[in-house]
Amino acid sequence: MKWQDYITTDDKILAGKPIIKGTRLSVEFILELLAEGWSMQQIIKNYPALSYKSLNAVFAYAADCLKEDRLFYLQGNAA
Repeated sequence: MKWQDYITTDDKILAGKPIIKGTRLSVEFILELLAEGWSMQQIIKNYPALSYKSLNAVFAYAADCLKEDRLFYLQGNAA
């Protein structure tokens, strides 16, 4: 999966946060929905501009960020 086909940034949209192309939905927002227990089906039902491919791109993007050591450690949890 080439996440760049589905995710972009634009300084004029959400202060340049990564978003799903063609939407104003940020990668961060999608990850928060998933963390709250939303299924991919629920997200697509509520945000029909999204597809399974665009949601999978969110995972690919997050994986690439983690590979580049872009981690945020909480106090007391640093490795």
